[in-house]
Amino acid sequence: MSLLNKKTVDDINAKGKRVLVRCDFNVPIKDGVITDENRINGALPTIQKLIDDGAKVILCSHLGKPKNGPEAKFSLAPVAARLSEKLGKEVVFAADDNVVGENARAAVAEMKDGDVVLLENTRFRPEETKNGEEFSKDLASLCDIYVNDAFGAAHRAHCSTVGVANYVDEAAVGYLMGKELKYLGNAVENPARPFVTVLGGAKVADKLNVIDNLLDKADTLIIGGGMAYTFIKAKGYEIGISICDDSKIDYCRDMLKKAQEKGVRILLPIDTVIGPGFPDPIDAPIETRVVDSREIPADMEGLDIGPVSAENFALEIKHAKTVVWNGPMGVFENPVLNKGTLAVAKALAESDAVTIIGGGDSAAAVNQLGFGDKMTHISTGGGASLEFLEGKALPGIEAVNDK
Repeated sequence: MSLLNKKTVDDINAKGKRVLVRCDFNVPIKDGVITDENRINGALPTIQKLIDDGAKVILCSHLGKPKNGPEAKFSLAPVAARLSEKLGKEVVFAADDNVVGENARAAVAEMKDGDVVLLENTRFRPEETKNGEEFSKDLASLCDIYVNDAFGAAHRAHCSTVGVANYVDEAAVGYLMGKELKYLGNAVENPARPFVTVLGGAKVADKLNVIDNLLDKADTLIIGGGMAYTFIKAKGYEIGISICDDSKIDYCRDMLKKAQEKGVRILLPIDTVIGPGFPDPIDAPIETRVVDSREIPADMEGLDIGPVSAENFALEIKHAKTVVWNGPMGVFENPVLNKGTLAVAKALAESDAVTIIGGGDSAAAVNQLGFGDKMTHISTGGGASLEFLEGKALPGIEAVNDK
């Protein structure tokens, strides 16, 4: 899935043309205020480039998961206001529950070169997520050129990510999408070695295909977080009441065997921070102690990797030339249980390697812990980056024209 053969925003002549840009403005909003602007900031270079080129820039995105059509709390109006401030020019918000109704068409008809319009939440049309033909054609009717810059939604075959591209003459990827493909693509297809992958998070099921694919590519797999306990149990050890997917134990055994056959190292935690159960609320004070990962008491739960594991993992990262990290090492939202995640984040921050954070909780963790600016690349797409690491073709990228 090389970016080299995909048309990019640099390959199009946008002057005077209506350009529909699919952005990822699926941002957290509390009481009308955007609480994390990373995705908006990520979209700015492509938008600014098209403004400078004299395009009529029409932006679209989904926000949240409206259940039954339009819901005021999922309106993109706050995003239009914030974009206006960031771009230093008015972004006209086309308030239109039909997304491509009279208001939207009127706003687009009045555009001059360099103007920007933001359409309402694409998921206000229920057929968006079903890749319906009518809505795809409606979106295409607004534009001459389509640009997909929403990596976070690239694994979804929706009207605004895939369908619309079938009804326009020209479809390209934006700068953010290009950056994602460059870093994730190189990491998977042509990494500087040693190539170390750090996988965490709660569920082993979410990462099965990633592990399978990366065993053919990585030199070392570091496994922490809740998913590590299924592997530890698969090796025949007691894990107490730690999170475990019993249906995946045979799979974990197969992966350990496959790694051995391929000469790929799998590092599991050798010590574990345990407590009497999951903290409730998640940041509540909790009594913990450290034990050998093979000897977790029957009434205790593993909640973070222990200090020796953290040191081992950090040492492995130190010698790497490429590191991809997806998933925290423990309950990082709790100040008592964030030490493992903190150690991995710090090791990546201090590393000379190409360091790529695979979106989702890992991105939240490195930003919360203050290491965001030390990473080579933080992916804007959790689910999309996982599917990319699985080796899957992403529909939103496939739909774009080749050069």
